Amino acid sequence: MGRSRYDDIMNDLGLHGDGNTAPQPKRGSTPAKPGQGDAISPLPSAPGGQHSFGDASTQPPNSARGPLSNQDPSNPAAIGAALSELFHPGSAAPVSNDLGEYLVSKGVLTHDKLTNAQNVLKGTPGKRLAEALIELGIDEAAVQAGVAEIAGLSFERIDLNKGLDGGFDGKMLQRLGPDFCKENLVVPLRTEGSRVVIGCTRADDVFIVDEVKRRLGVSGIKLAIITSFDVKGVMEIVGFGSQENLDVAELLSEVEEADVQVEKKQQEEVDLEREAQGSPVIRYVNHIIQAAVKEGASDIHIEPSEKKLKVRFRIDGELYEMMNPPAAMAAAIVSRLKIMANLDISERRLPQDGRIRCVVAGRKLDLRMSTIPTAGSTEKVVMRILDTRSINVELDQLGFDVDTLTIWKNQIESPHGIILVTGPTGSGKTTTLYASLRQLDKTSMNISTVEDPVEYHLDGITQTQTHDKIGMTFALALKALLRQDPDVIMLGEIRDMETASTAIQAALTGHLVLSTLHTNDAPSSITRLVNIGLEPFLVGAAVNAVLAQRLVRRLCKECKFQEAPSEDMLEYLTMQGMPTDATWAAKGCDKCRKLGYAGRVGLYELLTIDDGVRDIVARNPNVAEFRRICIERGMVTLRNDGLRKAQMGMTTIQEILRVTEGNS
Repeated sequence: MGRSRYDDIMNDLGLHGDGNTAPQPKRGSTPAKPGQGDAISPLPSAPGGQHSFGDASTQPPNSARGPLSNQDPSNPAAIGAALSELFHPGSAAPVSNDLGEYLVSKGVLTHDKLTNAQNVLKGTPGKRLAEALIELGIDEAAVQAGVAEIAGLSFERIDLNKGLDGGFDGKMLQRLGPDFCKENLVVPLRTEGSRVVIGCTRADDVFIVDEVKRRLGVSGIKLAIITSFDVKGVMEIVGFGSQENLDVAELLSEVEEADVQVEKKQQEEVDLEREAQGSPVIRYVNHIIQAAVKEGASDIHIEPSEKKLKVRFRIDGELYEMMNPPAAMAAAIVSRLKIMANLDISERRLPQDGRIRCVVAGRKLDLRMSTIPTAGSTEKVVMRILDTRSINVELDQLGFDVDTLTIWKNQIESPHGIILVTGPTGSGKTTTLYASLRQLDKTSMNISTVEDPVEYHLDGITQTQTHDKIGMTFALALKALLRQDPDVIMLGEIRDMETASTAIQAALTGHLVLSTLHTNDAPSSITRLVNIGLEPFLVGAAVNAVLAQRLVRRLCKECKFQEAPSEDMLEYLTMQGMPTDATWAAKGCDKCRKLGYAGRVGLYELLTIDDGVRDIVARNPNVAEFRRICIERGMVTLRNDGLRKAQMGMTTIQEILRVTEGNS
C-alpha cells in the first residue's frame, strides 16, 4: 500500500492529519506530557459498531470516545473516502441465526419439512440446509431471503425482462466468464460507486469472492443473495443455458464408425461389478440399510434421476426423503444390491425380484427387493423390510376395541368357513392374519399357508410359496393342500375364479380358510366374490366374516396435546355427535422426530355373516344397498371406529379423515 494511501486511511481514523487531534511528534521532538491540553487524544472508537473497551455508561459522551464517535457510520462521507469501499454497514441482526428455525418462525417452513431436510443432511455430508430445503420443494426465493437476512445481506431478484439493459451487467459477466458464473452460481449485477455488486446463491464462500475480485480487478465487493433460478435465466439470455442448439454436422465430423463397439459395453459391466464390490459402495449400501432399520422404516426407495439420486424411507406409512447420494453412484449402488440379492446385474431392461437376508444390529432381516427400468440408464429399486419383530404382535396389540376383538377371536375359532381380511396394500392384512394364526392351537391342528411370497416364517405351520412361471398357482397349491388333511388353510390372496371356487369348496367341506382381498370396505368384498363368478348363494353359505382395515399414525405419547377445534372442525364434530370442547393434536418432539406421531394403530370394520345377511346376499344386492343394510344392522364403519380412537387420544381427526376418505 502506498504511503499516500496509508496516510489517507490514518487520517480517516483520526490518528493524524486531522484538526481535532494533535499531529504525531516529529523525530527528535519532545513528547507532550499528560495534562498539557489535548496533545494525546484517547483511543478512537471501534468502527462498524463494535464494542469499545470498558462500560459505555462510565465513559464521557462524545469527546471521551474519540474522533469517530460523532460520525454516522452509515454515511460514507463520515467514514472517509479511503474506507468507504472497504467498510459496508450490514443490516440489523436477525432474530435467529438458525436458518431452519428462522424459516419456521416466518411461516415459510413446517417442522415436518425441516425434519426431513435435517435427515437428508445427516445422510449427505457436505450438503447445506438451504439446498436440502429447495430440493424438498420449499420456495427458493423464501429460503434465499432467509439466508440473506441471517447473513446480514440484501436479497434481490434479477429482472430477466430487462436482461442486459439493467437486469445485470453483461460486460462484467463476460470478464468473469459465463462458464465461471454458471458453475459457481454468481452474476455481476451493477456498479455502485467504486464497488461491484455481485449476486450469489451462497453467503459464506469467501473463495468465490476472492476469485471474483481477482478476475474483475477490483478491491471492493458488495454481496447480494439471489436465486439459482435467476442465474439459470441469465445463462439462458447470454446463450449458456441449455445445449439444445448444437451443430450436428460439426458434432458428427468428430465421430468415427469404429468409436463405439459392443465389447465396450461388456467391459463396462465388468467394471461396474468391480465398482459395486468396492469398499465405499458397500459401506454406503450398508449405511442405507442400517439407517432404515434405525428409523423403523418399512420400505426403502432408491430413485435415480438425471442429476441426483434420491433415497426415501417409508415410516409409519409416509415417505420421507432421507439421503441424496451422488448421481454417479446410482449404477454402483443398484449393482451392489443386485449382487446381494443374487440377481443378474447385466440385465437392466426387465424388472427383477429378489431377496436379501442380512443381520443388522443383531436382528435377522429379510429385504424383499424389486427393480424396474426407468427412462434413464439406471433402475429404480424398492426394498420391503421384513422384520420378524414387527410381525410378532398379539391381536390385543393391534388396536381392536373390546367388542370387535371378542367377535374376531370367536370367528377364527370356527371349525369351517371363509374369513376374509380386506384393504389396500400396506394396510396390515398380513400382520392381522399371522397374529390370528398364532391364536390357534398348532399342536393339535394342521395349519398350512399358500403365499406369494412367504414373507415371515411361523413355527409349527406349513408354508408354501407359489411360482406362476412353473404353474404353481394359488389354485393348484390349494388343491394339493386339501389332500394333506388340513384343518386351517391361509391363502395369501383370492385373485381369480379358480382360486375362489376352490376356497369355497374347502370351506363347505369342513375347513377353515383365511384369505385376503383388495377392496375398500367389508361389504364390497361380498359383491367382489360374486363379480368374480361365484354364485351368490355359495358366497353367503361359505363366508363367515369380513374384516376391513386401515392403518393410521398414532399420536406421540410424549408431546400430544388438546386444543380448541377450528370452526370447520367444530361443525363436523357437532354433526358426528362428538364432544366439541377440545380435540387431540400433534405437536412434535425429539422422540418422534418433530412429527407428532410415533407408530401406527389399526382401524377395523367387521362384518359378520349371520342368517339374515345370508338371505340378503343370496338376492345379490348392489354395493351401495348392501353397505346401507349392513350399517343399519349395526356394523361399525372404518370412519366411526377411527373417530372413537381420535376421541380417546390415540390419533387425530385429521388423520382419520385422510385415511378413511369415501368410507364414511
